[in-house]
Amino acid sequence: MLLAIRIGIIAFMGGVASFLTQSLFPETEFAYLIGAAVGVAVAVIFVALEIWLSKRTNRQVIAGAIGLLVGLVAAAIVSNIAIVSEYPAVRYTLSLVVMVLFAYLGATLAIRKLPPSWFRKADLPEGEGALSRKVLDTSVIIDGRVADICAAGFLEGALLVPKFVLKELQLISDSSDPLRRNRGRRGLDILNDMQKELGDRVQIESTDFPELAEVDSKLVKLAMTKGAKILTNDFNLNKVAELQGIEVLNINELANALKPVYLAGERMTVKLMKEGTEPGQAVGYLQDGTMVVVDRGRDHIGREVEVTVTSHLQTSAGRMIFARMGE
Repeated sequence: MLLAIRIGIIAFMGGVASFLTQSLFPETEFAYLIGAAVGVAVAVIFVALEIWLSKRTNRQVIAGAIGLLVGLVAAAIVSNIAIVSEYPAVRYTLSLVVMVLFAYLGATLAIRKLPPSWFRKADLPEGEGALSRKVLDTSVIIDGRVADICAAGFLEGALLVPKFVLKELQLISDSSDPLRRNRGRRGLDILNDMQKELGDRVQIESTDFPELAEVDSKLVKLAMTKGAKILTNDFNLNKVAELQGIEVLNINELANALKPVYLAGERMTVKLMKEGTEPGQAVGYLQDGTMVVVDRGRDHIGREVEVTVTSHLQTSAGRMIFARMGE
C-alpha cells in the first residue's frame, strides 16, 4: 500500500511538472519531457527523504526540524543584510546558497548537540512511551518464559517481533537437526500463543537492514531506531547492546533476581546428586536450578538431606549456595 502511494506521488509530480513546463515554455522543444523529468526527480528526492526520516528516532526528527527552522531564520537575516548585488540572478542564487547552508548547519548541529532530555515526551508513540516497546530476539521467544511473564502482567507495552527474527525461527524449524527443529517449532508455537493471548500488543515489525548480515546487529539497530528496549536471554547480545546505549531486559537476570535468598545459618533440604570438586563435597540442586555445594556431604549422595547455609555467591551464570551437613 505504501509503495503504491509513493509511486502515485512520483507519477503525479511528473505529470504536473510536465503540464506546467509545456504551458510556460510552449515553444521549447521537448519541454514536457524536461518538466516530467524534473518533477519525477524532485518527487524521488522527497520519497527518499521520507524513507530516511522513517528510520530515525522521534528525537532526531524533531531536533532536525528545530535546527532547520533556526537555520532558515538565520539564513533569511544574513541574506537580507549581506547580499547587496545589483544583479537579481546573483542575489537570488546567493540567497538560496546561504539558506541551504544555514539550514544544513542548523539541522545537523541540533541532532548532534541538543540533549536527549529535551525530547523525552517526543519519543512517546500513541498513548505510551517508546521505552514501553520491547524488541524480542530469537532466543527469548524459543525460551518461552516471556509468555508467562506477560501473562502475569509484569511486562507492559508493545512487543516487537522483527521479520528477520521470524525468518531465523523458520530456518531453525526447518533444520535437519531434530533438536534445532524442535526448538524452532517451539518458538513459533509460543509466538502464536502470545498473539492469541496478547492481541495487538504483539506486533510484527517489517523494518529490516539488508546492509547488516547478523541478526544481533539488526536487533541493536532496530532498537536504536525505534527507541525501544531489547528483550533477550543472550549474554553476548546483552553486552553488545549495552555498549551502544541500548537498554536490555535479560530474562535470565530476572530469573536470578526472583530466586529466594538464603542467609548464613538458615537450614534447607536438598537432594545431593553428585560429587563436588573438593574432597568430601557433594552437589545438589534446588527446584529453581540453584546449585548447592555441601561440605562433608559426599557420603550422602543420592539422598535428601538437611543442610545449613554458610554463604552464597552470585555469578553471571546464576547463584551458588555453599552449605555444610548438620548444625
